[in-house]
Amino acid sequence: MAEAIRKAVVVGFDLTEPSRRAVRWAAREASSRRRPLLLVHVLTWPFEEHTPIKVPGEGDVLEPLQKILRQELAELRDECREIDAELEVRNDMPFGDPAEVLGELAADAELLVLGGPRIEVELGVLGSSSAELLTRRAGAPVVVVRGDREHPDTAPVVVGVDGSPASKLAIGFAYDFAARHGSELVAVHAWSDLPLDPFARVQQWELPWHEVRNDAEEVLAESLAGWGERYPDVSVRRAVTPEKPVEALFREAQDASLLVVGSHGRGRIRRTLLGSVSHAVVNRAPCPVAVLRAG
Repeated sequence: MAEAIRKAVVVGFDLTEPSRRAVRWAAREASSRRRPLLLVHVLTWPFEEHTPIKVPGEGDVLEPLQKILRQELAELRDECREIDAELEVRNDMPFGDPAEVLGELAADAELLVLGGPRIEVELGVLGSSSAELLTRRAGAPVVVVRGDREHPDTAPVVVGVDGSPASKLAIGFAYDFAARHGSELVAVHAWSDLPLDPFARVQQWELPWHEVRNDAEEVLAESLAGWGERYPDVSVRRAVTPEKPVEALFREAQDASLLVVGSHGRGRIRRTLLGSVSHAVVNRAPCPVAVLRAG
């Protein structure tokens, strides 16, 4: 119990506006979870911590840089305490690769929060590749705050359901989030793993679509079984569709407060056909995204 209490919501800050929004989102979520908040800016400059080669004048550069960053973190800390005066807020400024450092911190975290990934990867900035790497490897659930939302609200929570262990984790996360924020839960199961165009070209090929849909509804029902009793106040809407998973999730998430998915839920073949769902939502979702990884 004591170990669980010490777990913090960790948020990466890289001086960009998306990461500032992520900090404010993380502060509200940490307050809701009654967890401490840890603000982290990772210094990537190759000073002595990274290389034995002495850089002329490096001390003259490092100290002013650290002073500016400390001031930035102090201002963010004050903003977070305006959100919740009782929120425990700490900050850290370690050296290293941002993805590696944040990944290590996430191993013991309640939650890792990042700003929406940038396409370019700059010094000290978490680019799209780094953000995606963290969603695949971090031990804690990872939230990427996409869009303009700075705080969780009562808009619907959308969760992708496919019957996998990762999907089970996503469902639990989504129910908890919806319960704490008074949101409706939208459970989405996209029951076609194959492109539909070839079916349209084969006019004589008749498939038992009603049986496929019945099987899909059964997967969804089995996946949600028991959660309603645990969270009786959460209203649930079920969406079963023959669309590709990403298309279905994006449609339902247009006005959502959060989109929750499991990472690598259904194996290599599906990812080969459709691409990774977690990759797509991290880079293109219209709202904040939570990614949970089984194992």
